[in-house]
Amino acid sequence: MLYSQKEERERRFTLALRAGVPILILVFLVFYTTLDHSSTLTIGLKDGMLLAAITFIAIYYIYFLMNLSVQETFLDATTQGFNKKTFVKKLQEYKPKSLACLSVENLPLLSENYSSEQIDNLLYTISRKLNLIFKQNGLEKVLIGRGRGSEFLIALNDDYTHIEKILETLIKENGHINDIDVELKFAIITNPNGDFKKAILQLRDILASQAEDNNQEKDTSKIKDAQELSDIEKEVIATIQKKKLLLSFRPLMNTSNHKIDTYEISVKLKSDTHKDILPRIFLPIINRLGLGREYDFTLITHVIDLLPLVNESISFTFNLSPFSLRDSSFQAKLFAYLEEKQVDPSRIIIQLYERKTHHDLSGYLRTLKSFRSHSIRICIDNFGSSNASMEYMKHFKFDMIQFDRSYVTNLEDETTYAMLHSLINMAKELNVQTVAKWVDNEIQENKLKALGIDYIQGFGVSKSINEETLINRYN
Repeated sequence: MLYSQKEERERRFTLALRAGVPILILVFLVFYTTLDHSSTLTIGLKDGMLLAAITFIAIYYIYFLMNLSVQETFLDATTQGFNKKTFVKKLQEYKPKSLACLSVENLPLLSENYSSEQIDNLLYTISRKLNLIFKQNGLEKVLIGRGRGSEFLIALNDDYTHIEKILETLIKENGHINDIDVELKFAIITNPNGDFKKAILQLRDILASQAEDNNQEKDTSKIKDAQELSDIEKEVIATIQKKKLLLSFRPLMNTSNHKIDTYEISVKLKSDTHKDILPRIFLPIINRLGLGREYDFTLITHVIDLLPLVNESISFTFNLSPFSLRDSSFQAKLFAYLEEKQVDPSRIIIQLYERKTHHDLSGYLRTLKSFRSHSIRICIDNFGSSNASMEYMKHFKFDMIQFDRSYVTNLEDETTYAMLHSLINMAKELNVQTVAKWVDNEIQENKLKALGIDYIQGFGVSKSINEETLINRYN
């Protein structure tokens, strides 16, 4: 039994006592005052009807309170762990040393392909497995709650390395539950210091920042100290306000003339007190704080200001959030800034990267057309990583596509090679330029050139350069 279920059982029992005892006392007092104590006890029709009425009222009252207790339960109906409201309240009493979040990463996809009953059973099973594995490791009083849809929140007073090993074991042993393939990942916050609502938000930031490949550093991406994260958050806010972006430029070589005429921009935040802050760290924070549009505008205006400082043949490609692109005020400010600076907008290539097709595809594509009407070019990044890429291609004329990393790293695979060949031919027929990144050796370069790729980028071409080097090279 989950600790939350024990708590709920105790709560209902206490509520039943609080409801039933006063009623029983009331019944006793009524009969004590109405009966004639000097004569033999007799219950007439009137007294019988009164007794029946009081009994009915008592039973109905107790049932009403019990039903109300179910509606106001501690428990999440699906997982039987604590619901979020109760979980946060319990944290104030429990004051755990560590707080963790286990997330079912593919829950949205599973929800599209399995019934609601199957998904509920899956989440309940995960909750039971969590409880069981902690008990097997000698941890009885573990708070397990439900956060947002895919989140299991966990709190306990134990060393964080112990929790990490337990959760890693759980994930390793449960990739397949109830005949469903499950993708799980976790994050841990240490020393939350009483600000548990913020700690839960920080857990989500850590989950969002974890790399999608298997090369991530476990210690830095899964476990963070709450105070350290708070300091980083303050630093992120300060650097955004001060517009302290640190840009690096990855060369894209044109395979037709072997010249570099385009650079892909990657961004870090320049910190005064910490190491330079990586995108996987700062992007979840700025998105949570609603600073995404401010960051994107700072980035694109920085690029616009840079254009006159380098050769006119050089273009820049970089990522902007779809939420910024859809924002009408962001568009108005950007187009006004372009008009003011009088630069060639075709030298700007905005990268799009969305896992799923936008729910209002026609509206989104109208947004993209407004950017193209100002001569800004549009590129799909990580092309081929999802069905959304092909859905966009069916409805919109893009200028460039950058293939997903897996196509380049698996060129020796016949199926991958054939698929890439087909996609490049499709792009050529549509007059769309193609880019292959992560090209690290001459073998990959030769194969990609043979396939007819337009641009290649990676260590096989050149390392990234900083802004000062770029300006000195092309000014």
